[in-house]
Formats: sequence, C-alpha cells, structure tokens
Amino acid sequence: MRAILDIILILLQLYIYIVLASVVFSYLVAFNVVSRRNPTVAAIGDALYRLTEPVFAPIRRRLPDFGSIDFAPFVAILIAIFIERIIAYYIYPYVP
Repeated sequence: MRAILDIILILLQLYIYIVLASVVFSYLVAFNVVSRRNPTVAAIGDALYRLTEPVFAPIRRRLPDFGSIDFAPFVAILIAIFIERIIAYYIYPYVP
C-alpha cells in the first residue's frame, strides 16, 4: 500500500511541475519569445494544454473573473500540495 501512496505522491509532484511549465510556456508565448507557428513549440503547447486544462477548467468556473489574470494554476498547485500533505501526514504513517 505504501508503494501506491508513493506513486500518488510522485504523480502529484510531477503534475505541479507540469503546471509550472504550462505557466512559463504561456508567458513565453504571450511575450513573443517563442512562436506557436513552430511545429515543435505548437506540439509542446498542445501537450501542456491537454494535461492542464481538465483541472483548470473547473477551477476557472468557480473563481470570480479577475480580468486577464488567471489564478487557476495557483489554485491547482495549492490543491495538489494540500493533497500531498494529507497523504504524507495523515495516511502514510498509518499504512502498514
């Protein structure tokens, strides 16, 4: 059972990195550092969008409109850290 919890913790940490990569990528595209016309850049952007949008969409629906600022990645990271802490402090020590 601990192995399953370890895998879940690793996947949560990996998802945090994916969310951070998505944020950095969106800023690079917004400030024209990279061009989405490049097929490699477009493929990376599409992959990041497909990995993060299923989590961001419900969060965006529940958050109020802040204009051009998107707080969905911040909230997603906070939720992932919260789940990690619950597993690490309350579930992991009691699993044989």
